[in-house]
Amino acid sequence: MQKLLPLRGVALALVLLLAWDASHLDLWAMRQVGDANGFALREAWVTRVLIHEGGRLVSYVAMAFIVLLNLWPRVLPALSTRERRWWLVTTLVCLAVISLIKRASLTSCPWDLTEFGGAAQYVSHWAFGARDGGGGHCFPSGHASAAFAYLAGGWGLARAYPRAALAWGLAVVVLGVIYGLGQMVRGAHYPSHTMWTGWICWAVTVVAARWRR
Repeated sequence: MQKLLPLRGVALALVLLLAWDASHLDLWAMRQVGDANGFALREAWVTRVLIHEGGRLVSYVAMAFIVLLNLWPRVLPALSTRERRWWLVTTLVCLAVISLIKRASLTSCPWDLTEFGGAAQYVSHWAFGARDGGGGHCFPSGHASAAFAYLAGGWGLARAYPRAALAWGLAVVVLGVIYGLGQMVRGAHYPSHTMWTGWICWAVTVVAARWRR
């Protein structure tokens, strides 16, 4: 994993993500799934229960598994103590970073905008200190971090269990995309909110992996 996803890749992804922000495609994307009446799939079983609530449950199970690895070395015995601890700590750091940024953000969710039946005006998440009239605390996507924060498993498993590392990494990315799309069609997040969550967790994990070496 370390060789496939170096810092250069993180930097390139950042450039592409900034280009997305500059394109103002966030609003365009939301207009494809919502209108003045709101978002039709906001309370749908698939999006609210399966993807949103189910995603939280998957995150809890994944965290319990990582904690178990540290408490009971017989689980995946080829992993070193250092790898187990690094995996747990890096995952917790990713979750904490997303939570802290989200708590400080003044950006409201799409469903808060007036054009989707709310009371807020669209303000870029780059407009630091500018309030949009909504509740804020919507950037980046906290729900997407229920998947992307677990990217460290791809690095933690790589030495001892390379196939499992690849499967874990792919599962994290796939789930992150599904969670992001689910929240987008519900009106809970712009596409960029999910992208930034993925990038931040990836960047933190890559830097942590280099620091570990």
